[in-house]
Amino acid sequence: MSLSPSEIERYARHIVLRNVGGPGQQKLKSARVLMVGAGGLGSPALQYLAAAGIGTLGVVDDDLVSLSNLQRQVLHATEEVGRPKVESAARSIARLNPHVEVRAHQKRLDAGNVAEIIRDYDIVADGSDNFETRYIVSDACYFERKPLITAAVGAFDASLTSLRPFEQDALGKPRPTYRCLFPESPPAGTVPACAEAGVLGALTGIVGAMIALEVIREIVGFGESLLGRLVLFDALSMRFETVEYEWDPANPLNGRR
Repeated sequence: MSLSPSEIERYARHIVLRNVGGPGQQKLKSARVLMVGAGGLGSPALQYLAAAGIGTLGVVDDDLVSLSNLQRQVLHATEEVGRPKVESAARSIARLNPHVEVRAHQKRLDAGNVAEIIRDYDIVADGSDNFETRYIVSDACYFERKPLITAAVGAFDASLTSLRPFEQDALGKPRPTYRCLFPESPPAGTVPACAEAGVLGALTGIVGAMIALEVIREIVGFGESLLGRLVLFDALSMRFETVEYEWDPANPLNGRR
C-alpha cells in the first residue's frame, strides 16, 4: 500500500526514523485497530493512532458525551455533550487526519457480539473502565487470535501490558493470558468507580499515549514488546515499575485443563 505525496509529508518524522521508515509507515496505513472505549484512555490513544496514520480505526462505545467527561476525555468538545462518543470520536479523527477510515460501533461489548466485532481488526486496544468488559475482550482476543493491548487507571495509578496468549514463547510454553494476571474479578464494591474515586485527567493522557505507542510498536515491530511484562505507573511519585508475569497452568483459557 503506497503513500501519497501528502501522506509522505504528513508522516515525514516517522519516515526518517530508522526503526519505522517508509515500510513501517506503510504497515501502519495497512493496519486495522479496534479501540474499546472512547473515554479517558481511548481519547488520547485514538488521537495518536490517527495522527500516526493507522489506516482503519474502529471505535466501540455505547456511551454519550457528558460534561464531566471533558476533564480528561480530550477527544470530545463541549458542543459534543449529549452526543454518542463514537460519533464525536469519528468527527475529531476526521479533522485530525482525513486519511484514516473510522468505523463506529455504538454498542456495549458483550459475549454475544464481541467476536463478530473484533474479527475484522488486526489488533485490539482495550481502554474500558470495568473488569467485566476486560474479561470479555481478553477472552475473545484469545479465541480470535488477536493481539491485545490492555490498560487501566485508578485515581493516581495505572497499568499497561500486551497479550498474545494464542502463541508460545521461544521455549514452547504458552504465553500468559489476562486471567494469568487477574484470575478473578474483584468482589463487587471493592474497586470504586471513577465517579466515586475520581481520576487525574493528565494521567489518562499519559497512559492513553502509551497504549498508542505499544500498538504502533506491535504493528511496526520495533523495540521490546510488553508480552509477559506489566508496566505500573504511580503518578504521585512519578515512578514507573515493570514486573514480569508468566503463564498460569491453571488459567481457564490455555491452561492444562
